[in-house]
Amino acid sequence: MDDHDEAATMHSSISSNYPLISAFVGFALAQSIKLFTTWFKERRWDLKQLVGSGGMPSSHSATVTALAAAIGLQDGFGGPLFAFALVFACIVMYDATGVRLQAGRQAEVLNQIVYELPAEHPLAESRPLRELLGHTPPQVIVGGILGIVTAIGLLTLRPVK
Repeated sequence: MDDHDEAATMHSSISSNYPLISAFVGFALAQSIKLFTTWFKERRWDLKQLVGSGGMPSSHSATVTALAAAIGLQDGFGGPLFAFALVFACIVMYDATGVRLQAGRQAEVLNQIVYELPAEHPLAESRPLRELLGHTPPQVIVGGILGIVTAIGLLTLRPVK
């Protein structure tokens, strides 16, 4: 097999990898939806929502649940690969509502403290910390539902082999 055949085989296997495509589509949908949820909430378009973390729905949750659901739907829910994906998804979603959410709240408090410093203080001109890092439980739940719906929706679009 020459390099061209290997590249074609790899491309074909990646482009037909249902769990991987489900994860990417789940992520892209969640990030796109954030653009609209921000507009409804703040009445302004914020293109940074397409790549930023935090917000409604959780793209982290959508990604990992789409991956886990697609693996379960493709390979069965009783296998070790699904078990791994499910545990991975639970850890990611727990982290989003725990550590990352609290880190964002701490950044908010620290930014307020720095904002109130006198102008001559050495930290007064420091760049603000990112505040939108984690997710609230509803954002994680909606992201998880979006991921599952994405995997099921893509399954119905797959060509029958």
